Amino acid sequence: MSAVERLAGGSKKGVYRLLMDDGTTAIAYRWGRAENYWPTAEGDDDLADPFSPGLGLDLFEAAHARLEALGVRVPALRFAERAADLAERAGARGGAEDRDGPGAPDTADLAIVEDVPGESLEKLLARDPRAAAPVLDRLGDALGAMRGHRAPGYGKVAVVDGGGTSHGPSCEGVVRDRALRDLAEAAARDPRIAKARDRFEERLHGLAAAVRPRARHTVVHGELGPDHVLVDTDGRPVLIDLEGTMYFDVEWEHVFLRIRLPEADYRPLAADGLDEDRLALYTLAQRLSLTAGPLRLLDGDFPAREAMAGIAEHNLRQALALLGDRG
Repeated sequence: MSAVERLAGGSKKGVYRLLMDDGTTAIAYRWGRAENYWPTAEGDDDLADPFSPGLGLDLFEAAHARLEALGVRVPALRFAERAADLAERAGARGGAEDRDGPGAPDTADLAIVEDVPGESLEKLLARDPRAAAPVLDRLGDALGAMRGHRAPGYGKVAVVDGGGTSHGPSCEGVVRDRALRDLAEAAARDPRIAKARDRFEERLHGLAAAVRPRARHTVVHGELGPDHVLVDTDGRPVLIDLEGTMYFDVEWEHVFLRIRLPEADYRPLAADGLDEDRLALYTLAQRLSLTAGPLRLLDGDFPAREAMAGIAEHNLRQALALLGDRG
C-alpha cells in the first residue's frame, strides 16, 4: 500500500481510500472510539434497540449479506477483521492514543470494500438530472426487492437474522418512544422546542394511537439519502453506509426519502399502499430526530459544524411547521 486518504463525511466510522502499490484502490471502513464523533449515551451498545447506533463489523456484514442476497448492489467486501482478533494477534504490543486519553488501546473493527468508481447520486442529480433518471429507476427496483422481503420480526438485520428479538411493542411504538426521547433532548438544547414540548408530546401520542397494528416487516436502509447511493460505471445504484439496515415498516424508508429528495426525484422511488397514519407519525419523528441528533453531535468535536447546525435548524423549523408554527 502506497497511500491512505481519509474521505469526508462519516460521523460514526472512519472511511479511507487506500492506494495499492499496483495502482488499484480500495475503501477501508474502521469502527472504533477514535473514529466516532458522537457523544456516548446510555444504551448505545444495545443492539435490541432498532435505533441504537449502527456500529461495527457484525452489523455491516449482516446487512451486506441480506442486501446482496436480494440482488441489491453494494460494494464488494474484500476483507474483514474484528478488533478482538486484531488485538489477540497484536499481543502485548500496546495501543495508540485516541480520544479516550493517552494509553487507551485504539482497537477497531475493519472492513476493506470495493472502491466504486463514479460519483454519488446526490452529485449526479445536481450535475445532470437527465443522466440520473435511469439510476433512480434502478434504485426504485432495488427498493422493490427490499420491500418484497418479509422478516419474522423488526429490528437490526444482525439481530433478527440471528434469531433475536428487539425491544418495544411494535414499530410505531418504538418510533413514538424514540421521538419522545429526541424531543426531550432537543428541548434541552433549543428554547423554541422547549416552548412547544407539550404540544409535540400530545401530537406524537395522538399520531401513534391512530396507527393500526401490522405484523409485516421488510428491509429498510434507514438513511437512504442520495449521498448514501453511489453510481457505478454501468449506471447502477450502489448502497453504502449499510450498518443501520433493519427490518421495519417500509414507511420509515419512504419518509426519509421524501425528506431528502425533491418530489420529481422521489417519484420513481414511490411505493403503492403506504399507510398514511404511519407516514404522519414517522414524518414528525424524523424531523425531531434530525433536530436532536445534529444538536447532540455538536456537543462533541465534529468538524463540519456549520453544515450540521444547518441541518438541525432546517429540521427544527420543519418540526414546528407540523404543529402550525413558523418557528
